[in-house]
Amino acid sequence: MKNSFFKQNVPKFYGATTVGERGQVVIPAEARRDFGITPATKLLVFGSQGHGGLLLTKAETFSEFITTATEKLARFEEMLKMDRDSDEVSK
Repeated sequence: MKNSFFKQNVPKFYGATTVGERGQVVIPAEARRDFGITPATKLLVFGSQGHGGLLLTKAETFSEFITTATEKLARFEEMLKMDRDSDEVSK
């Protein structure tokens, strides 16, 4: 069990690609298979000019991440409010 968790969280190098004349890149077949990327898959592209990096992520995955982060933030805010309320009662 420990090995599978480790394998899932280690970055993998899928190969190299070259930007074509129209700015297109080919995502290696193994990466497309591993991530379920099909011709209809919508990808979001993020970057940081200062660091020279680009990040591609599936739009649905990013959307799920935002939903989860928002839910966790709301729970955290509730916990803070409960803690503040508790402090006021004990004064």
